[in-house]
Amino acid sequence: MVRMAELNHTIVLSHDKRAGATYLTEILGLAQPQPFGPFQVVETANGVSLDYLDAAADTEIASQHYAFLVSDAEFDAAFARIRERGGEYWADPGRTRAGEINTNDRGRGVYFEDPSGHLMEILTVPYGG
Repeated sequence: MVRMAELNHTIVLSHDKRAGATYLTEILGLAQPQPFGPFQVVETANGVSLDYLDAAADTEIASQHYAFLVSDAEFDAAFARIRERGGEYWADPGRTRAGEINTNDRGRGVYFEDPSGHLMEILTVPYGG
């Protein structure tokens, strides 16, 4: 039997794992992160977890990109929380369209940074959808 591979979890290197994981759960309206070994674990609705891990103090963290598919109502709520916190946001991953959202593929999307500089994205329609 051939089984398709599914993403189960990924490690997110952070300057402060608790701050990063809590920020994401608060923006997305998810359950609070849970500790597991050295990680703070953020569970998404489809069972994939983001396992936040503290980087060594002298480690430079390379920005990674994480995209989250959300409903229109979830987008509205998350986008409101981004703006309430006064965070910057962009319509594009190159961060050239500041203060805008995009309407790609007949949906909506926006990019924003977490406390460690990772580029997060919320979108209401998958690319090519």
